[in-house]
Amino acid sequence: MLEKKATRSAEIGVLSSVQRTLKRPATVKIARGMSFFGEHSAGWFAAGVLGAAVDKPRRKDWLVAAAGVVGAHAASIAVKRVVRRPRPEDPSVEVLVGTPSRLSFPSSHATSTTAAAVLYSGLTGRNLVPALVPPMLASRLVLGVHYPTDVLAGAALGGVVGGLLRRKIHKKG
Repeated sequence: MLEKKATRSAEIGVLSSVQRTLKRPATVKIARGMSFFGEHSAGWFAAGVLGAAVDKPRRKDWLVAAAGVVGAHAASIAVKRVVRRPRPEDPSVEVLVGTPSRLSFPSSHATSTTAAAVLYSGLTGRNLVPALVPPMLASRLVLGVHYPTDVLAGAALGGVVGGLLRRKIHKKG
């Protein structure tokens, strides 16, 4: 139990430091926009549907990838309900956005963003991971709604789901 408290305390320290360093009005506004875009994986799903509309020869692949993003999000929700880790709550951390639940681990935004980045990278031929994943992970910390391990675990889960599905899409194509 002491180790768990020490880990949580260290994570609160990192979270507080991120907020002290990055929490500026413009950063918070961008982070809130990202939060809205990523809520329930809706923005990433819409991006996949748009890809399907534009890239007609690979329409089915785009739709499978978009469904995979939603599936990754669903997997994160399932893990949240098993783990039941509460969101950060400490006087040194300011919560700057509303959340649909009080559960924190893993970050569903990190999960769906990473799955989208991996899947859509395969379809666009561009590595989208460095451009999409770190900003979303940082935004969850700036907004004070996740511990660092929440976003890292979400990214790992999204990477696994996205990677497995991407391999399946490219194997058949």
